[in-house]
Amino acid sequence: MEQLVSPAGPAEPASDRLLALAALHGIQDSYQGHSGSIERVSSSTLRAVLAALDVPASSGAEVEESIRRAQDSAWLRRVPPSIVVRQGEAREFPVHVDHGSAVQVHIDLEQEGGRVLPAQLDRWFDPREVAGRLIGRATFEVPAELPLGYHSLVATSEGVTVAGTIIVVPPRAPLPAEQSWGVTTQLYSIRSRQSWGVGDFADLGDLCHTVARRFGADFVLINPVHAVEPTSPLTPSPYLPTSRRFVSPWYIRVEQIREAAYLDASARAEVEALGVGVNRAVGQASGGDFSRQFVDRDSAWDAKLQALWLVYQVPRVPARQDAFDQFCEDQGAALENFALWSVLYERFDGIDWPDGFDSPTSPAVLELGKHVGKEIGFHKWLQWVAAEQLAAAQRSALDAGMSIGVMQDLAVGVHPHGADVWSQQDIIARGVSVGAPPDMYNQLGQNWSQPPWRPDRLEETAYEAFRGMLHSVFRHAGAVRIDHVIGLFRLWWIPDGAPPSSGAYVRYDHEALIGILCLEAQRAGVVVIGEDLGTFEHWVSDYLADRGLLGTSVLWFERDWDGAIKPPEHYRPAALASVTTHDLPPTAGYLQYAHVTLREQLGLLTVPVERELAQAEAEIAGVERLLASRDLIELPASREDVVVALHALLAQTYSLLHGVALADMVGEDRTQNQPGTDQEYPNWRVPLGDGKGHEVWLEELPDIPLAQRIAAIMREGRG
Repeated sequence: MEQLVSPAGPAEPASDRLLALAALHGIQDSYQGHSGSIERVSSSTLRAVLAALDVPASSGAEVEESIRRAQDSAWLRRVPPSIVVRQGEAREFPVHVDHGSAVQVHIDLEQEGGRVLPAQLDRWFDPREVAGRLIGRATFEVPAELPLGYHSLVATSEGVTVAGTIIVVPPRAPLPAEQSWGVTTQLYSIRSRQSWGVGDFADLGDLCHTVARRFGADFVLINPVHAVEPTSPLTPSPYLPTSRRFVSPWYIRVEQIREAAYLDASARAEVEALGVGVNRAVGQASGGDFSRQFVDRDSAWDAKLQALWLVYQVPRVPARQDAFDQFCEDQGAALENFALWSVLYERFDGIDWPDGFDSPTSPAVLELGKHVGKEIGFHKWLQWVAAEQLAAAQRSALDAGMSIGVMQDLAVGVHPHGADVWSQQDIIARGVSVGAPPDMYNQLGQNWSQPPWRPDRLEETAYEAFRGMLHSVFRHAGAVRIDHVIGLFRLWWIPDGAPPSSGAYVRYDHEALIGILCLEAQRAGVVVIGEDLGTFEHWVSDYLADRGLLGTSVLWFERDWDGAIKPPEHYRPAALASVTTHDLPPTAGYLQYAHVTLREQLGLLTVPVERELAQAEAEIAGVERLLASRDLIELPASREDVVVALHALLAQTYSLLHGVALADMVGEDRTQNQPGTDQEYPNWRVPLGDGKGHEVWLEELPDIPLAQRIAAIMREGRG
């Protein structure tokens, strides 16, 4: 058996019984590395991951007992907690009762008053003795004609009634009506002269209008706009939110809140001064040198938070109050818990809380909640306002003629001390975090510090947290990109204290998760794109396409079976194709080898920089030869002409969606995010510039020649 060698020395190989226990809980004992080799997971990693699932495995006796419990667990359930089935397909399911007892089973449909009796099938299973009880199994069938939706499965035996959930999902998610192109960008970096130091939802609406009317784009893909900390300092990465269900008020445009027009003179003057002060501070901090300017989240949020509190106190007319109350009712306990967590975060100045405040139901939390009603109301109001403005941005996109509009981005996980982890403790795994094994661009592996959902608890709760999150994200979008969509199939769990390379893949019920994704997407009418880059099993892309989920194709990563650069006619149709991605430099920077030199400067390479540079030079030379062979450039060509030609090549692909980085359209060459770093590089803080040391304002976009050239190509060229 091959062993995985870690910095701590040779790993102990796992016993066959430990491997069997891991398999029962969906833990893979090996994986294929990016070089093609098969890497084995050590016994210590397997035990740590099992411990995160509350499965004892520290000794041979514990392993045997845990195997027995795992095998008995299904027999202890009267009905399965959740069954996910595609519409039109029948599905058998077991019902367990004391051996010899009768059982009555029915299905209550999601639509009020509907009831269906499933058929009992003639199947025989020997009874099983579990914990001194002899348990029998009856087999029933989910009828193929059940409508889409979330239905209750109810079973009664010997006077005891239990319920589960049957989720009937469509075979596929909606697809785009036609081939189209759009702009991809980081919203915070798109600043206008009206925004408070960072791009906001009003800027998003204006950006959608501009690129639709002036350039003919059909969508704008933005970074995740999930909730952030309620007070500064804020986490820079939009992929490490405090909650994925709620929205970041950081993106609110204060002046566009209806009640802001009714501030008294003193409060209005204070709000105006706060906005002016933020924009003045941006220039002062850098001495007027744009090359030294970075997005200052904290100053912007500190000022905006003060202004928002002033607006919150303005009385709302009855219609507005009713709309706010309805929003709170619709969001229910999830919003209440999020607002309560936000108040606690403010009260205790961060995440270092006293004992007794560790869950929404703890006595200390319930007692405090009685005395902070106004503050809780403020955080609920922030969510209502943010949702209103995000909805307005989507309306602006559609009114401007976009067929899709705003394409939101769903992060793969959340902050380990955030609101979701605090309020969802029953489904969160402890002692592990999510990341990625070593790959070509991150040769040390990655640890994203995000605690994962437990697959067993998701099933036991009928995927309620997943459903609520999707419903929220889909509500004000025409499309949604799922970051690291492979996480719906398996996630790389890293035990606390271990290097990223010493993890293991834990499998999820992808048929259930993607089925629910298709159901929520169909109900919301949104297109879904899965980011299927990196290390994954190749059947996954075919499965996603079969379910109506588009994949992701990035030009620099696309290769034919022989390693040659893929010509446009070989791109898969079911994809969002682009030249670059936010984890690479903009194309102008890539052509200058920034993806190599930056990693070398930050100590992220595990091979000599000369070798990496030689490979990059060969890669770019090969792409330029392909462009020349298709009469898209004449060699030698300027860097700008190569950028334009690459987008001409992109426009010739058969992919349903084409994404063009706004950074490429304005000539930016600075990297937005360098994976594998935290404070070593100003990740997620680079404002939009033209590559020549000048900021690009939102108002200037229509007049930029490079943007006009690329947009003309994307409008005219179709695969």
